[in-house]
Amino acid sequence: MTTCPEVTLSSKNELRMPVVGMGTSSYPPADPETAKAAIIEAIKAGYRHFDTAFVYGSEQPLGEAIADALRLGLVKSRDELFITTKLWAASAERDLVVPAIKMSLRNLKLDYIDMYLIHWPLRVSQEVRKMPIVKEHAFPLDIKSVWEGMEECKNLGLTRAIGVSNFSCKKLEELLSVAKIPPAVNQVEMNPLWHQKKLREFCQANDVHITAYTPLGANGTKWGDNRIIDCDVLRDIAKAKGKTTAQISLRWVYEQGVSFVAKSFNKERMKENLQIFDWCLTEEDSNKINQLPQHKGTTFASILGPHDLILELDAEI
Repeated sequence: MTTCPEVTLSSKNELRMPVVGMGTSSYPPADPETAKAAIIEAIKAGYRHFDTAFVYGSEQPLGEAIADALRLGLVKSRDELFITTKLWAASAERDLVVPAIKMSLRNLKLDYIDMYLIHWPLRVSQEVRKMPIVKEHAFPLDIKSVWEGMEECKNLGLTRAIGVSNFSCKKLEELLSVAKIPPAVNQVEMNPLWHQKKLREFCQANDVHITAYTPLGANGTKWGDNRIIDCDVLRDIAKAKGKTTAQISLRWVYEQGVSFVAKSFNKERMKENLQIFDWCLTEEDSNKINQLPQHKGTTFASILGPHDLILELDAEI
């Protein structure tokens, strides 16, 4: 079993988080038994950080997998695991935040979450049940009031830390100007073809840790593609090193001081995704990756549907 390094989140709370997390969002959605079985295999392989969200529909199978892992002795206590989940946009109102995290805790069968994130920098109406979201059901996020709800979650002990996802520098700046408890994490798309250099510099200056999603391009989803796995530069580096293209991508992300969540339900690929810590990229390798053309793969519009508010959010990043 591979041991995963940890990162200390923010100078204020000293919370430690494994730098590799297993993502549980799948498209099309996996059935609960398949998801549960994959999570148990991931725990056996050495994963201790699991990333879910209310909207993924994977909170319940994750909770069942955790219960089984404890019963089977795969982990000695809940405290060995780091669980991230997210506030869905339909609950992004001040009075709905605490009820939302309590719902997630019931789904997960847990007393607390380690990291609770605002999933998207917008609010949608309660009527939304599927994507794409029509214009009449999407609204700007009241960052100040929603963040007060997030802070209440932490103060009540329902989560050990709070953060955001898909926030631009502009949105983070607005949040930091009103936050009593600053966000510990900003989870965003990042990979060798989308470096997020400006955002990384802003977050580093403001003690906000970045977690990368789609570090391998989310191939096989309606919003992702195969441009990472099929990238000739990454393939050539992988061949020279005797590694996989995925491992080169994940190692590059890790060497930027960033944690990541990668979704795979394949046992061998799960193990490979953890086998990136006993070797390094050379300076020449890094320079080649740093010169790759940049293109954002996942846009808000590709997931939520294109209209003025969402296109405006895409334009910020």
